[in-house]
Amino acid sequence: MNKPKVVVQPPDGRGLREVTMGGKTVGSAWSLQGLRKLLRRLGHQEDVDVEDRSLIIWLGGDSGTWPASTGRRRATIALMMAGLLGSMVLLIVVGMPDAIGALTFAGRVTGLLFAFAGAVQGVAALAVLDYWGKRRLKFSGAVILLGAFIALVTNGLLLFMWLEEREYTPYVLTYLPLTGWSLWALQLLLRERAWKGIPYPKQFAAGVTATTLLAAINLAYSALYQPTSAPILFDLEVKFGTPQADANRPVIHLPVTFRARNSGKVPAYITSDGYGIYGSSAKHASDGSGLLEWRKLLDAKTDGSRVGRYEKSPTRETISAARFYGPGNWLEPGEQYVKERVVQLPRSATYDVIEADLTMTIMRKDRGRIDDEFAVPHYSWRPKDKQFYCPPIECYDHIINRGRVLHNNNMINVTRQPRYVVSYYGWTGSSAEIQSYILSYKPREALHFRKEAKEEDERERKRYGVALTKAMAAIPFAQLLRVNGN
Repeated sequence: MNKPKVVVQPPDGRGLREVTMGGKTVGSAWSLQGLRKLLRRLGHQEDVDVEDRSLIIWLGGDSGTWPASTGRRRATIALMMAGLLGSMVLLIVVGMPDAIGALTFAGRVTGLLFAFAGAVQGVAALAVLDYWGKRRLKFSGAVILLGAFIALVTNGLLLFMWLEEREYTPYVLTYLPLTGWSLWALQLLLRERAWKGIPYPKQFAAGVTATTLLAAINLAYSALYQPTSAPILFDLEVKFGTPQADANRPVIHLPVTFRARNSGKVPAYITSDGYGIYGSSAKHASDGSGLLEWRKLLDAKTDGSRVGRYEKSPTRETISAARFYGPGNWLEPGEQYVKERVVQLPRSATYDVIEADLTMTIMRKDRGRIDDEFAVPHYSWRPKDKQFYCPPIECYDHIINRGRVLHNNNMINVTRQPRYVVSYYGWTGSSAEIQSYILSYKPREALHFRKEAKEEDERERKRYGVALTKAMAAIPFAQLLRVNGN
């Protein structure tokens, strides 16, 4: 029984020629070589005569009509797949940290949307082989069109965020060219009407638009609205306990309680903290001339606000000072930390007032995460810590903590240079100095960065929600001397 004739159809718009036999499609070919391979699979001899009209019928051209440009087609496939796969990797790198570790639900949704968009682009990259190949899949063109549209929206958004401050980051070398690639890919796909074959193209376009809007709303909520809508509330308290006289020594034991409580709805890091207990005294100004000293006190860089009509030449001595909770720790909403101290005061002291204060600098945890390195202290008096060592003849003793700040929205991390938080706790010989900074560079020398940090630090403090909070308490020393009925 003779085989039905093979019919080679005219080339389509890409140069691909469909092959039928007995009215049924049996394959397609880009070239004469490809046709011979197909004929061998159909049972014909390897050296079959393609000009034999009794075996093969040619429509819309003869055996020499193969307009497909193999090199151009392969270049288009390679370029299209490279862009989709590159955008896939970028979106997964951006989205997965938020999908797994974002503190807010909206942040995790945004991360999942980015990761899912990356997965869609991976599928679109596979669809390229079919769409620029034999097109066995009906919707391969639509899938590629969706992938290119996602690439344009997401990479364009990253590029827009980068343009806000134009700080160099290695990621800009990805989303900058990918934005240009997505424009090229979209115009090519639209010119070829890649959406053909979709039953409801308008509904498809509406679904893509709705998904894009949902992602934008989630991003705006997690990155802009939520971190500013809930205020950060911290309550600090300093309280003196009941003093006790020492039975064997002329000493008074004074309990002091320091308490910090997160009374808001936002978790917060402690970037710097410290407490101090002081003894204050002043000479009596019987003529009421104490208020005239305020200029003199300010010129001497002392606290001019401590002037009084019947007080002059105020002095203040540090009795005890130390860090409180420590940089890098944090308090969840409703959580508190308490530290109790008992200080010894000689009865012979000439203090008028005993004062105590607690100072903390806090940073919203919903705007950024601080890495574990920040909890490691560096001591200026230890030569082994070369980056932070400072000879005592050049500077006061101090402790530095330094760590990386990662924004909770990873899109900002890939469009900004790294940020670093630095805590400074220094001892001047009479009092403690407590400072914290957020910088766009990694400081390596403790003496220099403090001079350069002030202007930049103010901008970064607003971005990360850094706030200073303080509490104070005071008790007359004469009241302590009356303990135990004395």
